Amino acid sequence: MTAASRKPVSCLWCGRELAPAGTGRRRRYCRQACRQRAYEQRNAVKGTSIPADAVVLTADAASALTDRIFELRCAAEDVASAVAEDADRSVLTALADRLVALARDAERFR
Repeated sequence: MTAASRKPVSCLWCGRELAPAGTGRRRRYCRQACRQRAYEQRNAVKGTSIPADAVVLTADAASALTDRIFELRCAAEDVASAVAEDADRSVLTALADRLVALARDAERFR
């Protein structure tokens, strides 16, 4: 399998899309800072009942994620309404572009 035929992969820490690697192992993190944060997270839960792959968010981060998901739902409803109203193609394109942008933002949960 070549790097070009691999599906896009996201950073395990922040969710950003990773550039395809040439040869060798696939990258897991987009940058050293994300790798470091993941290491710190793994070490913070050692010896606790929290699973190593658990996502631990502060109250502020959880609230921000909830807000992003709400925005995403609203954008999806706007697209559905525009389709039901037979909106112009340019309007649908703009709404779809906004929906994709919000979905990408919502993927970054840290």
